[in-house]
Amino acid sequence: MSVPTLRKQLTVSIGKAGHLLGELSFVKDGAREYSSFAYDKAWLSDPARFEVSPDLPLRAGHVTRRAPSKDDSCFPFALADSEPDAWGRRVIARAHAKARKRNPYLSALNALDYLRAVDDFSRIGALRLQDDSGRFVATVEEGQRATPPLVELQRMFDASRAVEGGTETAEDLRYLQGKGTSLGGMRPKCTVLDVDGSLALGKFPSLMDARSVTRAEVLALRLALRAGIDAAAARVVMVGDTPVAVIRRFDRTPEHARIPYLSAASMLQAGRHEERSYTEIADVIRAKCANPSDDARQLWRRLVFNLLITNVDDHLQNLGFLHQGQGHWRLAPQFDLNPFPDKDRESKTWLSENTGPITSLDMLMAQAAYFSLQPAAALKVLAEVYTAVCDWRTAALCAEVGLSPGELDDFAPAFEHAEMDAARDLLA
Repeated sequence: MSVPTLRKQLTVSIGKAGHLLGELSFVKDGAREYSSFAYDKAWLSDPARFEVSPDLPLRAGHVTRRAPSKDDSCFPFALADSEPDAWGRRVIARAHAKARKRNPYLSALNALDYLRAVDDFSRIGALRLQDDSGRFVATVEEGQRATPPLVELQRMFDASRAVEGGTETAEDLRYLQGKGTSLGGMRPKCTVLDVDGSLALGKFPSLMDARSVTRAEVLALRLALRAGIDAAAARVVMVGDTPVAVIRRFDRTPEHARIPYLSAASMLQAGRHEERSYTEIADVIRAKCANPSDDARQLWRRLVFNLLITNVDDHLQNLGFLHQGQGHWRLAPQFDLNPFPDKDRESKTWLSENTGPITSLDMLMAQAAYFSLQPAAALKVLAEVYTAVCDWRTAALCAEVGLSPGELDDFAPAFEHAEMDAARDLLA
């Protein structure tokens, strides 16, 4: 017997006030899923209108999107950026599997189910979904709270550890539902309200960790700030004996207004497994950003820093843009920085289509001009980054990071290597 075609329609709005943006339609026909989006006439005539996603030009009519591969989204890129990451999907799938044991007639999850499962309050960026009644999808009643405060970190950690270990209860899954994030990957994490009410990510150690990954990420982000990089604020918060990385979200203002966000993958309209390059991102910066020279130079600074701390998890979802108004964007603060002492220094994203992945400082220096840096200016940036990274041991031992002297040898290969020697020689 054939499965009937599923059709769903949602309203898409934008910002804290929920201004009407357009209509999203979702269709599931057997195994095939696709979506279409059309801007509302009011948005197209609004003086503040802008193209919210590079695949959604500002014109009337529907734009259809089909996933080019099983790992890509069937939604427009800006909405795809707000889908749950691999950890969030794992929690959602586990909860649904338990529900199907109780009710075997429940349908399998589809792409729209995952998109709808993200909590409205903490969804990345500024796009929001509303159902037929006008209610925001995945929201709670007035006066209630879906995003837990920092004091509930212990409960979140315990529930996440149970999911990792396969011992979770239905209550654990109910508690974690919607508290995932779009920023990250398979590592256990949650959205949390910091002590001042700001949105943050709580990133937990994994059962698979052989070293203190959470402390190392906070170390990397703090070193990035010293190196002149616009990076997310981060600190370690202890939950019993467990170090949790608490990293501030950058897509909200102090007044809790929502800032539109696009990943670099979305800006390039790139598939999950496409080989793309930083020179292409520099081209996007020149076309889309309010201060292109500043952002291009900032990008090159980040590439030098990635090389010198051996951050090789530099895929296009780990770089993003924030909307500044009037259709202009800027580089979002750096996030998801991790030193990898056990990996080769080879970037995931290529430097250029001709050079391939970044493996040496020489490659970066040779391409500096493409990022609006003349040789003297490039050396100045290198000096600032090198100086910050040289001090990694002192920074690692500070109270805000909290690595012990005995743990430093675990990370030394990420910070002390031939490319650091090459930087020193260039600056001599």
